[in-house]
Amino acid sequence: MVFLLIWFHFVIQVLGEAPPPMPKQVLFDNWQLTWTPATEDTSVNYTVMYRRLVVFDSDSWNDVPNCKQMYASSCNVTSTKTGAEHDCVMLGVRAERHGLTSKLAIACSRQSNSCTPKVGLSVRPGALTLHLSRNSAITQEGPFIKHKIYFGKEGELLEAYEDAVSSVSIDNLKEGEHYCASVQYTYFDKPVGLASCPQCEVIPQSSPPTKQTEITVAVVIVLAILTLLIVYVLLYQRKRIKGWLQTPYKIPVPVLFEGREPSLIPISSKSPTEDICDITRMELRGS
Repeated sequence: MVFLLIWFHFVIQVLGEAPPPMPKQVLFDNWQLTWTPATEDTSVNYTVMYRRLVVFDSDSWNDVPNCKQMYASSCNVTSTKTGAEHDCVMLGVRAERHGLTSKLAIACSRQSNSCTPKVGLSVRPGALTLHLSRNSAITQEGPFIKHKIYFGKEGELLEAYEDAVSSVSIDNLKEGEHYCASVQYTYFDKPVGLASCPQCEVIPQSSPPTKQTEITVAVVIVLAILTLLIVYVLLYQRKRIKGWLQTPYKIPVPVLFEGREPSLIPISSKSPTEDICDITRMELRGS
């Protein structure tokens, strides 16, 4: 009877117990995996798991033989690269307690290598740009190698954002907010190797216009107004301007009037025909 009570109490305790929290900050560096326990419970142990890149085959998660049910928070995982394409493996750690296991905490790499993309971030007001490099051995496989981008606000779970071949700009971001990004290679849409550890940047505020900017804007406006005035004058006041520019015209005095006042020259009332006849008569008389 006592045995049954103890067994029943144990079953109730196990069934009512929650799985342990998964480890945090699982980092990969030169085939050494480290993590931070999420609890101080000494009854929790940890197992490291790996998944190799096997093209056109179903690959699954397996335990790393020398990193099973251990209480330490680090383990050497060099053995996992044997037989993997380009030595690319994915790694993770799970916590175990009383037969209950946590979710698998996937590792990331702070250093770029042939299996982890090299990523650079730059920001400007309202936008963030991920600079991606294809200068890696695995990228020589051709267009089937892509970059899977994970993106989100700092402190939140990063979600898959886009599959890209080259650098990507993300716009319409809130100024003053912190945003993070992580990138992982994919081969035929399958994850390859470790993702880069999240990098975070704050989106800068739009800078207020400086005095020099204000002066420049004022000069541009003045020049625009002057241009409009000149165009208006040339189109609609052209005749008036021509009149202003013309010099007064004086009728030249004929040579006939040289040395004599024009007012003293007698003006004949006869017609030109009569004048010719008078001249002819005078010539006949003289002869």
